[in-house]
Amino acid sequence: MRLILTALLCLLIWPVLSAPPTDPMLATPYRDGVPVGAFLVSEKLDGVRARWDGRALWTRGGARIVAPATFTRGWSAEPMDGELWIARGRFDDISALVRRVGTDAQAWRDVRFMVFDLPTHPGPFAERVVRMRSLVSTARSAHLAMIPQQRLDTRAELDAELARVVAGGGEGLMLHRRDARYRAGRSEDLLKYKPHEDAEAQVVAHLPGKGKYAGMMGALQVRTPDGRHFRIGTGFTDAQRARPPPVGAWLTYRYNGLTSTGLPRFARFMRMRDDMPPADPKR
Repeated sequence: MRLILTALLCLLIWPVLSAPPTDPMLATPYRDGVPVGAFLVSEKLDGVRARWDGRALWTRGGARIVAPATFTRGWSAEPMDGELWIARGRFDDISALVRRVGTDAQAWRDVRFMVFDLPTHPGPFAERVVRMRSLVSTARSAHLAMIPQQRLDTRAELDAELARVVAGGGEGLMLHRRDARYRAGRSEDLLKYKPHEDAEAQVVAHLPGKGKYAGMMGALQVRTPDGRHFRIGTGFTDAQRARPPPVGAWLTYRYNGLTSTGLPRFARFMRMRDDMPPADPKR
């Protein structure tokens, strides 16, 4: 009888653990003229975005993240949006860990889930910040923290903060409108402010190297989600040129604006993606 009850309980829980949360809120680039004082500002971390549905962690693309039970012990059942993060410059480490099949608690010892939003909370962002602080404090978990939020009033203050973060090895800033509700899809209530732009593309071919890169990959031929083709030839280590990203893999690149034909200018490899970027949900 006990085995039957256990099986029935597993069937009840399975749908919750086998389906990812609803689509996330996605940022748009910062633009001139934005009223800085209407937003709360935080650092843009170079980690793996993840969502906690109250029982399990999921990637932005909807893949289940298998973390040790000790990692999420004490967390609230309230859904949380955040970033799995170790430290600045450690993206490759956290990315490899998220892809790993096992759940070695020791390997996760330095990882924290840095919360930055609450998808199901009905209030404006300023209220969600108060609630996040409460959830983190109540959990008493070494692996759960909140990304600090601050208010800046002018563009000059914002630029000074960006310079400070970038000088320390950070990627940039996030601006979240204080009176905005959480809603799925690309939103101008959530902005990213960085010294460069970045996007995703899929590898379609390896182009041979010349000179000191003879016998290795010289550049990648890539395709954007909307079908544009171009080459990326910089930003790679020698190890990455010797073992280039496989055809079909997705990567993130940085660039400085677009050419007259609409292609990224000065495209440079940043890092591999764990999955294909999801299409923007309908607003």
